[in-house]
Amino acid sequence: MSSSLSPFLINPTDARGLVGSRDEQLLQVIRDEFGDQLASSDDWFSSEIKDGAPTAYEALHAVVHGGPYSDNPEHAFQYGYAYKRLCALTGSHLDNSSFSPFRGTWLDVVDEGLQALRITAVSLAEFGYSSGMPDGIPYSYLPGCGVWTHEACLEALEQFEQTKRDNHAPPLEPEVVEAIADVLAWLRHAQARPGFGVIGFVS
Repeated sequence: MSSSLSPFLINPTDARGLVGSRDEQLLQVIRDEFGDQLASSDDWFSSEIKDGAPTAYEALHAVVHGGPYSDNPEHAFQYGYAYKRLCALTGSHLDNSSFSPFRGTWLDVVDEGLQALRITAVSLAEFGYSSGMPDGIPYSYLPGCGVWTHEACLEALEQFEQTKRDNHAPPLEPEVVEAIADVLAWLRHAQARPGFGVIGFVS
C-alpha cells in the first residue's frame, strides 16, 4: 500500500486561525468552486458516510465553526481532511513528485539523508503524525499532519549552508538526493515569505 505526502506553503498561524473562524464566505467559495472535489470525496467515503460519518462539506463546516464534531472517533478522519482542504485552498501547493506516491519508510530514509547533511531542524517523518493538527480538531491516525515553522525552515537552510561551507558531502543514493533537492526548494520558498512555513499531510 502506498501513501502520499502533500506539502503546502502557508503561514501556520493563519492556517490555525481558520479553525473556528466562522468564515461563511470561505465556506461558500469552497462549495461553489470545489463542489466536484467534495462530491468525489463523498463518493470515496460513501460507506463511512452511510455509517454516520459527516460528508466532506459537513466536516468543513464543523472545522470552520469549531464544532460540533462527531463523538465517534471512527469519523474523526473527515475533520483532518477538512483541515487539509482549508490549507490547500489558502496555501500554495509545493512540488511533491518525490513523495507521491511513496512506500514504506521512505520519509525516514530521506530524513536520514538530511541528517547525513547535518540538517536536523526539520523532519519529514513529522508529517506522518497528527501533531500539527490545530487544537480542537478530533484526533485521527490519517491524515497525518505536521508543521515546519518559518524559523525551522530558516534554521534548516542555515544548516545546509554550513554543510556546504564545511565541504561535507556524504555519499547518498540518487533518489535521496533528488528528494532532498525538493525539500530544499520548499525551504527556500518559505524563506522568501516572512512568517510562512510548510504544513504537510500524509494519507
